[in-house]
Amino acid sequence: MSLTKRCAAELLGTFWLVFGGCGSALFAAAYPELGIGFVGVALAFGLTLLTMCYAIGHISGCHINPAVTVGLVAGGRFPAREMVPYIVSQVIGGIAASLVLYLIASGKAGFDPTAGFASNGYGEHSPDGYSLTAALIAEIVLTGFFLFIIMGATHKRSVAGLAGVAIGLSLTLIHLISIPVTNTSVYPARSTGVALIQGSWALDQLWLFWLAPLVGGILGALVYRFVQPDND
Repeated sequence: MSLTKRCAAELLGTFWLVFGGCGSALFAAAYPELGIGFVGVALAFGLTLLTMCYAIGHISGCHINPAVTVGLVAGGRFPAREMVPYIVSQVIGGIAASLVLYLIASGKAGFDPTAGFASNGYGEHSPDGYSLTAALIAEIVLTGFFLFIIMGATHKRSVAGLAGVAIGLSLTLIHLISIPVTNTSVYPARSTGVALIQGSWALDQLWLFWLAPLVGGILGALVYRFVQPDND
């Protein structure tokens, strides 16, 4: 499969994750009486990833996340020369989804993107007031285990055909843990798209939601590579 087609798949996959996950947070999380809440948003993110694992996993590997791409490079599963095109495609997909969400959300009277727009934050912009340090630790640890699970689920010795289920459920669990802390990133492209729409504090805090997932992704992949080398 050509790099162009694989990058197109990554763009579409990231679009779907941001549109489905952030869209559920924007439109359905606190809907009067029938709101899906944190659990529903967590499931939405997990389901978007699970569905894309089976839709594009055989095309691009379904990274749809710069932290996953960088982690897989560190883990020896992905060529470094293709890292930048993948990441650029993922960021474009995240921005495109955020723009579409903005167009939909702005159709409701009183819509104010500066109120948050499903952005990630710490301190006064954390959903439950968690500090920068707490946010940093949470994002590193959760992304690290995310990569560890991805590496394990896609290993040649793992159960064939079930990787998407394990990976999708792990993202659901990650959100169940960390929505109150940072509104859950572990996906720098997801954080970037909505931060551009929010336009103020989310952009100021965006650095953390690139740094922590990238560090966590690298650490998680290296730990798995140590525990279970691909050639064993």
